[in-house]
Order: sequence, then structure tokens, then C-alpha cells
Amino acid sequence: MRNKTVLRHTLTYLFITALGLFMIYPVIWMIVSSFKPNNMIFSNPGLITNSATLENYISGWQGYAGTSFGTFFINSLVMCLVAVVGNLISCSMAAYAFARLKFTGRRFLFMVMMVTLMLPGHVTLVPRYILFNTFEWVGSYLPIIVPKFLATDAFFVFLLVQFMRSLPKEIEEAAIVDGCTKLGVFLRIIIPLATPALVTTALFTFLWTWDDFFNHLLYLTRPESFTVSRALRTFVGDAGAVSNWGGALAMATLSIIPAFILFFTLQRYFVQGISTTGIKG
Repeated sequence: MRNKTVLRHTLTYLFITALGLFMIYPVIWMIVSSFKPNNMIFSNPGLITNSATLENYISGWQGYAGTSFGTFFINSLVMCLVAVVGNLISCSMAAYAFARLKFTGRRFLFMVMMVTLMLPGHVTLVPRYILFNTFEWVGSYLPIIVPKFLATDAFFVFLLVQFMRSLPKEIEEAAIVDGCTKLGVFLRIIIPLATPALVTTALFTFLWTWDDFFNHLLYLTRPESFTVSRALRTFVGDAGAVSNWGGALAMATLSIIPAFILFFTLQRYFVQGISTTGIKG
């Protein structure tokens, strides 16, 4: 029986390892190919190469229309940080209202919010563009950033609501007895206790904003305002062909570094926030 158990576990681990390598192979190929000369990327598509060069990173970093990729990285980082702050403030406040406060229409408003969660984003694409164009926001970061301060990401509101409902009410009631206001309870008790869920919200917000391409393509029209995901599109010509595959792969490789660093740095809080929210509620 012990030999069968060891064999079963060994086969399971081998299968999981093989599946993981299969899934991560495109990323490994991208990283390796970013060091290959342009003429060898597809003529020698393997992971082993005899010639490596940094020319792809040098040419790719030059950017587009006189704007270097350093500017695009700074634009993305600033926009993502502002989006994270906006979601943390607005979604936590909305979640606290739904989870703890009693007001007329709470259940109905929560149901409406859940309906928006199930609504495909492309359904509201045209109305949103018309609205933002009327405000003369097209060409700036406002159409991407401002909604974050209005708790429009229903997924994060729902996530935080489920987490806050799992917190013991006795702590909140004791604070109120000691003279703490609702705002004080929210800032001094709920927010510190909800740190895992808030970290999860911040992480997802950063990753989704960083990786977002469609909204950036739609609203960002000036090269100096491009983000990384929007700037990577500039490697594709009008005919749909990529003229500088090496530069595109090199900049794509650099673009995944912030996400990797953030995820592995906050992985402990991320897993705790997801597991706690999923189990309790």
C-alpha cells in the first residue's frame, strides 16, 4: 500500500510539473527570444541559441515617436497606483455600507450592483465613450482613473463585503460603546482587520489596469501619454505585421517584471484574502 501511495503521488507531481512547464513555455520562449537577433527568432525557434544580444532591448527601449519606453513605464505605474488608491477608497467604503450599515434600499442596491458584475463590459462601451467624449476626457487618463473612485468595480465591492461580513460584530459594538463613531469604526477597526482583502483588491486592480489594452487603445491618443500595453501596439505596423519582433519581445519581457515582483511580494496576503473570503461569508 505504501509503494502504491508513493507511486501515485510521484505520478501526480510529475503530471502537475509537466502541465506547469507546458503552460509557462510561451513565457520562457518570449524571454529567450528577446535575446536572439531578429533573423533567428523564427528561423531558430528553440530555447537554446548560440548567439545572444542586447540589441533588442536597446532598440525597443527607444520607444515610439521620440518617446522612450521609460516614459511608458512611468505612465503605467502612475496610472496603476492612482487606480489602486481609487479602488481601495471607494470599494472599501461601499463594501462597509453594504456589510454593516442599515439603510433603505440596501438589498435592492446590492442586487443592482451584482447585476452590473454580470454585465459584459463591451455592452456599455459605446455609452461610456460618448459620455467621456462629451466631458472632453478622451485623450487623457481620466476615463480610466475617475471610475475607480466611484466604486464601479463590483467584483471588489463584493469581495470586500464578503470579508467584512465574516468579521465579528462584537468588536465593532465594543468600539461603539467606547464612543467610537461609524467612521472611526471603519477607519480604526474594519480597515486594519480587512487588510488581506484590501491587498487582494490592490493586487488585482494593479494587474488588471497594467494589463488592460482595450481601454488604453480607446482613450489614449497621444504617444507621450501611452502606457506599456498601449505602446507595445506600436510595434505592429498598419498592415498588421511586426517589423521589430526582437524589440517587441524585449519590451514585453520587461513589462511582466512589475507584475511578478508585486505578486510574489504580496502572495501571502493575496492567498489569505482569497481563502478567507471564500470560506466565510
